[in-house]
Amino acid sequence: MFLLTAIDLSLPLQDPILKFMLIMAIVLGAPLLLNRLKIPYLLGLIIAGAVIGPHGFNLVLRDSSIILSGTAGLLYIMFLSGLEMDMNDFRRNGWRSLVFGLYTFSVPMVFGFAAGHFILGYPVHSSVLLAGLFASQTLIAYPIVSRLGITRDKAVTIAVGGTIITDILALMVLTVVVGLSTGKADSGFWYRFGVSVVGCVAAILVLFPIIGRWFFKRCSDNVSQYVFVLVMVFLGAYLAQLAGLEPIIGAFLAGLAMNRLIPGTSPLMNRIEFVGNAIFIPFFLIGVGMLIDYRAFFKSWESIEVSIVMIVMVTAAKYIAACLTQKTFRLSRDQRTLLFGLSSAHVAATLAAVMVGYNVILGRTPEGEPIRLLNEAVLNGTILMILATCTISTFASQRGAHNIAIKGSQSTQEPGTGEHVLIPVARPEDIGELVGLSIALTKQKYRSLYALNVIDNQDDDPGLKKRAQTLLETAVSAAAAADIHMHGLLRYDVNIVNAIISAVRERNITDLVLGMHRAAPGASHPLPGKTGVASALGKTLSSVLAQCAVTTFIYRPAQPFPTIRRHLVVVPRKAELEAGFQAWLLRIRHLAHDTGAQLIFHAPARTIQHLRGQRRRKDIAQYVIHETGWENPSALLPELRSDDCLWVVMSRRDRISYQAGMARIPAHLDETLHGNSFVLVFPVQAGQTEQQSIFNMNLG
Repeated sequence: MFLLTAIDLSLPLQDPILKFMLIMAIVLGAPLLLNRLKIPYLLGLIIAGAVIGPHGFNLVLRDSSIILSGTAGLLYIMFLSGLEMDMNDFRRNGWRSLVFGLYTFSVPMVFGFAAGHFILGYPVHSSVLLAGLFASQTLIAYPIVSRLGITRDKAVTIAVGGTIITDILALMVLTVVVGLSTGKADSGFWYRFGVSVVGCVAAILVLFPIIGRWFFKRCSDNVSQYVFVLVMVFLGAYLAQLAGLEPIIGAFLAGLAMNRLIPGTSPLMNRIEFVGNAIFIPFFLIGVGMLIDYRAFFKSWESIEVSIVMIVMVTAAKYIAACLTQKTFRLSRDQRTLLFGLSSAHVAATLAAVMVGYNVILGRTPEGEPIRLLNEAVLNGTILMILATCTISTFASQRGAHNIAIKGSQSTQEPGTGEHVLIPVARPEDIGELVGLSIALTKQKYRSLYALNVIDNQDDDPGLKKRAQTLLETAVSAAAAADIHMHGLLRYDVNIVNAIISAVRERNITDLVLGMHRAAPGASHPLPGKTGVASALGKTLSSVLAQCAVTTFIYRPAQPFPTIRRHLVVVPRKAELEAGFQAWLLRIRHLAHDTGAQLIFHAPARTIQHLRGQRRRKDIAQYVIHETGWENPSALLPELRSDDCLWVVMSRRDRISYQAGMARIPAHLDETLHGNSFVLVFPVQAGQTEQQSIFNMNLG
């Protein structure tokens, strides 16, 4: 009886436990119910918010906790849109985003002013501000695009960049109109506004990457890294607010600034997306639904008229802007649909602008009623426009994105058995970096990852198996943190090399990723005259290279992989004549594209021609011609910066691209490059299969 009296079930709910449980139950149950009704998940959460909100059954108030979580969700969406953007494509197609931003700003401005001044009869200032409402937009449908894995499609890049441009212009219109209406737009206003905006953008785009790289180099704790990212998101949003911009602009700029430091396949990115999709973004969508008041239809005929005009005109304007962009850049119909869907929703900037306009009082009527810049009918019409445009945006984005994803999966099917990567693990301190390199080198659709540990079957130590299982579990966990499955392989063999060769054959391995050999404590490198590949790499790695006919990467990490800015690739002459030339080149280019790091090739002129001839349409790699021989490793290697990773394409002895000086490269790099990571690449070479067969016959 005491328990029943202690529970407060009055509406709206006041108990924070019950409120949170109700919202999470909606987040959990919405997909199960809405999939049957063919209603998009995002729209379902908005409808759920309207049902439980103060204008529905009044189960939950839109109090400070909902507003806080919703604000975080909106900032999260904008941050993710900047974080997941292909920066190379964005730089290359930035002018397309600019053109679309001008289209999706100017066309709604014309339609909005015409609707306000000529149809609804509002004054000039009110009509211009109404047009600013039409021009702004919110990427509410971006999670649909993210889930379908097409965030790097041209239409998405154009839409995201255009959204930032049109929102900035729309908010500038808001600032100017309010300043003119209240008499505050003096000559110093423009100076202060320009300086604050430029200072904010420069601070975020310049300082945030420096701070982020410094932090990630010194902190490897998963929780601390995620909290650091949250701090940077809200710091960017606050700096934008101080500059007179909307916080969403700062969150987006923070995403751009952190883009290269958080690769799309990294564990940190997986955690960011998981928490956002599970908590913050659903709270934002439910909070938007709580704003919707269906009773606004019945308050006055003016509210109905204004809402109909706003919905029809803004939808037509955004559709025309998408059509103009399609014609200008020759996009497909599905890309036009997706572009329209992403740009048609009005939530954040629109709501902020209408509230500012509603709170600006220009005077009083003879009866003492306030004369507002935007009246109550526009406020009610905006709320209904939010519901309508969110509905249209969700359906259009889902349709366009779904069709693009299907066509993309059909057109990118590649022949062959896929990319099978084997990672022999022996040292726990190297596992995370080896797994990260393996993930970055391969495409998610075609990759299969295997971690291998070998136990000497003649050793009776019972602790060996436990240690091996611990190493494999560490590798599997490192891949799982990036939402990627890895197979753990435990082998018993008297010879480690035999075990690796057997695993390569059984699993159809295409790539080997190995850690650099480390000499025992107190051991020294051989004398310069006796230095060779075998002595520098160790007996095991040398034997694997001699007997294994797959592309092999030997990695010596010196700093976290995501903090690397440039990958410098040194290629020997005649490398283009080797059988595995295309394979390693494809891997390195995919790695640079996935991490966003700069890619610079150093090779002889003839090899440079082949490298350029193999480039893809989106390739922006740089090419430097060098004709220096390999006899002097120091003269061969390019000048390295602190955040560079060096790649040296090697060759087995007596192969086409083999250079005598290659024997000294591994030891030289290990001795001289203490602060830089480096990778030795041994491509597949003609004749290895025969050599391997002879070796196996001798074993028999």
